Amino acid sequence: MGGSLACVGLGMLLGAHLAPRARSHIESADIVFVAVSDPLVELWVQQMHADVRSLQPYYREGKPRHETYREMVAAMLAEVRAGRDVCGVFYGHPGVFATVPHRAIAQAREEGFPAHMEPGISAEDCLYADLGFDPGTYGCQHYEASQFMLYRRRIDPSAYLVLWQVGVVGDRSTRRFSTGSGHRALLVERLREDYPADHSIVLYEAATLPISGPKVDRMPLASLVGRDVGMQATLVVPPAEPMRRDERMLERLARLEQGVAPVAS
Repeated sequence: MGGSLACVGLGMLLGAHLAPRARSHIESADIVFVAVSDPLVELWVQQMHADVRSLQPYYREGKPRHETYREMVAAMLAEVRAGRDVCGVFYGHPGVFATVPHRAIAQAREEGFPAHMEPGISAEDCLYADLGFDPGTYGCQHYEASQFMLYRRRIDPSAYLVLWQVGVVGDRSTRRFSTGSGHRALLVERLREDYPADHSIVLYEAATLPISGPKVDRMPLASLVGRDVGMQATLVVPPAEPMRRDERMLERLARLEQGVAPVAS
């Protein structure tokens, strides 16, 4: 039948994070589709292949993102069905906060075509390195910011909380590229249920060019309302209280290790 699909990640830092396997997929494909917002990155990808097609024109202010994603998937799958080996290139990790690669791979496999995702360095990976914390020390909760607002998620203030896509928080239309201070005020109101107003938070953006560093903006929680928040910004809320020991579980474990039947819960 012919035709295949590989979705790969460029990583975050231009030219520095591309893994050898991802580069190989780009160079060996018949057609390369690229979905990156930075023209410099797109030009860099064009140096690796003669037929690179941008997916960015599918985006438009006021156009629902779900419609954009459907069109992107359709563009890639049309070439796969025509018997071509297609490579989709995405920022960071192609499976992290990236709808199109997941949908395209699922559709290709459903139609019987070989489809593969190659991981990349994501903004989350950069976040741990740049902010200097280990998610294993206190635990780490990750949510898309609007989902966090719209659903009653259970928050543990003794762990880190990471909210993604905070620049469009509260956008239910999927048509906007940003939301305003009123939306951020509602987010702060929700966070105030678990954190004090003066709790220190971080707005973070990973570096994408070698000549620039990451953006790390620390502030009290209450100050978030008045800040300009970029579309690439991630909100990091450090722990606000210590972890609480489960004395009952510790007792049961001690009895188990002593060869004594643990007390029923």
